[in-house]
Amino acid sequence: MSFLKKSPWIIHYAATSCNGCDIEVLACLTPLYDVERFGIVNTGNPKHADILMVTGSVNEESRKVLENLYAQMPDPKAVIAIGACALSGGIFRDAYNVYGGIDQVIPVDVYVPGCASRPESIIDGVVQALGVLEERSKQRRQQRKVAIA
Repeated sequence: MSFLKKSPWIIHYAATSCNGCDIEVLACLTPLYDVERFGIVNTGNPKHADILMVTGSVNEESRKVLENLYAQMPDPKAVIAIGACALSGGIFRDAYNVYGGIDQVIPVDVYVPGCASRPESIIDGVVQALGVLEERSKQRRQQRKVAIA
């Protein structure tokens, strides 16, 4: 991945989840999986993040927060939906206050299924998101070359 001049930083947002997937996301940071050895850093600031990881379904409150986080992230950025709830609303999809999956609110690049998603699957999703970031970075460089010429 040639564009990665810095380690990819991720931000995690739990949108009305049961915390099952949240625990698995945090398990990725433990010594057993240790994604930080690959340079992946978990940040709390969307202005520093390259990848947005979202767990849980979307309701009115979480929609506003999710849109705000997405808008604050610099380009290029990637979004990962983790777990059945983030993909489709999961068992809560028929609830009166649930919009469904996060793709109803923001564009999603990588879907990681499961209830709860396993850390191995989440790490695989992050690797796929890195490919998305690389492709978007190439497109931006080409656009800059055209604009300069």
